[in-house]
This record gives sequence, structure tokens and C-alpha cells, in this order.
Amino acid sequence: MSGHHLILGKLTDFLTGEVLDDTLDERYRQKIARWLVEQKAYHPGEIEPRQDLLLQADQRRAVIKIDFVVRLAGRVGMVIRFGPGSLVSRERPALAVSRLVAAYQVPIAVVTNGEDAEILAAGSGKILGHGLDAIPSRPKLVDAMQAHSFEPIAPQRAVMEARVAYCYEVDGACPCDDTVCRLP
Repeated sequence: MSGHHLILGKLTDFLTGEVLDDTLDERYRQKIARWLVEQKAYHPGEIEPRQDLLLQADQRRAVIKIDFVVRLAGRVGMVIRFGPGSLVSRERPALAVSRLVAAYQVPIAVVTNGEDAEILAAGSGKILGHGLDAIPSRPKLVDAMQAHSFEPIAPQRAVMEARVAYCYEVDGACPCDDTVCRLP
């Protein structure tokens, strides 16, 4: 056991070839990665798994992992957040992450539990679709990115979004969650 996840052995990351602990959550992440490549036409190099994101809320700091960051032509077009259970409770922190992972508003945020998904217009928070099939394919994300203005995130907005993300992802994390790194 590590943290609160039962470790079932080791597995090889579909995107990177890295050897990871085999947990039920990681099996879902691998399923999502395969889905993106095999069903949605993304190239493995366009999908960055487990990207670190530094969050700061006043004097408190932590690093969280973004499950998947999809980058096309050098720009982040989509962030995907995985978590078991309810999707609704993951919408707001996913939107916050979409405003912190780059200096601009990322067009698409996806929350998924590996069986279902909600696709969000990250700027407005409007739900664009439901289900894994609704995750934009590479050509659809290209279109969405071409129509997107990539407005810079104002510094004060970034501060507020970091507080939201910290509240959900760090303060709301299980104390034994080893994917959250609280910094001194």
C-alpha cells in the first residue's frame, strides 16, 4: 500500500513508457490515454501526463498533478482531470486549473471518472458535452483552438483561481493522498 491506493503491481505508462504503480486509478488513467490516442487521433507526444502545477494560497503552497495536458502547436488546448466518483464536484477545480496551467485561458477542460466525462468550455464553465465520446478529437480541438482568443489571465484572477484550486485539491485532499505535495 502507498498512500490510500492499493498497489496491484507495476504497469508501463502508455504515453511515456515509464514504469508506474498499478492502481485502480492508474488503470483508468491509462484507459483515458489510450482512448485519446486510439479513438481521438492525438499523437502521444501531444499529451503530457502528470504535469506538476504549483498552487499558492497566501503563504500556503503545494504541487498537484494535472492528469493530462494536451498541447497542440505549442499551446495548451485541453486539460483533463481524472478522479473517481462524481464529476460535478470536479468541475470548478478543473476550471481553476485551466486558468493556471498556462498564462492564458485554456479552451477546454474535461473532468472524468474513466467511465463518464463532462467537457467544459473552460472560459465560461458551460458544459459542452457528456461522456467519453464527447471528448474532442484532435481535429475538433484544432477547430476549437482556432476559434479561441487565448486571453491572458489577469494576475489577480490567477491568485483567486489558485485559492480555489488549493481549497479543492489540497485542503480537500485525503491526508494520505501521496499525489499532493504540500510545500513548507
